Amino acid sequence: MIVQETEISTADGITPTFYAHPDGDGPFPAIILYMDAPGIREELRNFARRIADQGYFCLLPDMYYRLGTTRFNLAKRDDAMSVVIKSCMNSVTNELVIRDTKDWLAYLKDHPKASSGPKGCVGYCMSGKFVLSAVGAYPDEFAAGATLYGVGMVTDQPDSPHLLADKIQAELFMSFAEDDPLVPDNVMPDLKTCLDAHKVTYQLEVPSST
Repeated sequence: MIVQETEISTADGITPTFYAHPDGDGPFPAIILYMDAPGIREELRNFARRIADQGYFCLLPDMYYRLGTTRFNLAKRDDAMSVVIKSCMNSVTNELVIRDTKDWLAYLKDHPKASSGPKGCVGYCMSGKFVLSAVGAYPDEFAAGATLYGVGMVTDQPDSPHLLADKIQAELFMSFAEDDPLVPDNVMPDLKTCLDAHKVTYQLEVPSST
């Protein structure tokens, strides 16, 4: 496996980025891994390696790049750290991610080991909404998207990701927790209604703990 740290230019600065892909000539189908709120750390790099191990080129951008180098030692997480993590999370908006994704896609297009064909994206927790935003904003680029315990996917705001359902061509996999205080009761039924209305292909599941 090949792993590399690189930098990607965007309209707002430089995105430190980790990527992984299999050995060999390639090119390999590309996946963008959108991080969760605690940000870049070895756990996420291992996620990227696991995706690469399945035959993909996995790109992991630091979505907090506008804040400088932001890293958290989660083994020492306390209430104060949680406040800072939440502030960092709130600094990233759907609009910013859509804008950044354009540049990340351009990087993949130019990389000789990344296939120019259909791409996928994966988002965990805070990035569930960014997966929906990305596949809606770039329907010609993404063939698949997966959200794991995603939040903010249905809101009452004009930039709510579910409002892009009429643009989505990608197949979606969405997994929610049985009990998640950050996912109001209306989210899953509203999401289903919207996706069904626009004939989006998707699988939505709530794994049982029993």
